[in-house]
Amino acid sequence: MVSAISVVLLFVIGIYCILATHNLIRVLIGLEILIKAVTLLLITAGFIDLNMALAQGLVITIIVIEVVIMTVAAGVVLGIHRHYNSLDVRNIRKLKG
Repeated sequence: MVSAISVVLLFVIGIYCILATHNLIRVLIGLEILIKAVTLLLITAGFIDLNMALAQGLVITIIVIEVVIMTVAAGVVLGIHRHYNSLDVRNIRKLKG
């Protein structure tokens, strides 16, 4: 029960971080929180179904994919910051070219 509440709470916090901010770093943090909610959901499902080996394998795979995605996304955000000198999505949308 506590785990289900935690998953829902993390999911809502992650969605809020993504939708409510204009800073690209905060969007990445929100995405990270969302992925952690999915990871916790998989562990909880594996515990309930008594199939922890499959859940652990899936979680390890998700963690590896998450690290690669976050590294590439952080590189893209860093490139955007160097090029536009801003991390505000509103300022970046105004630019053309």
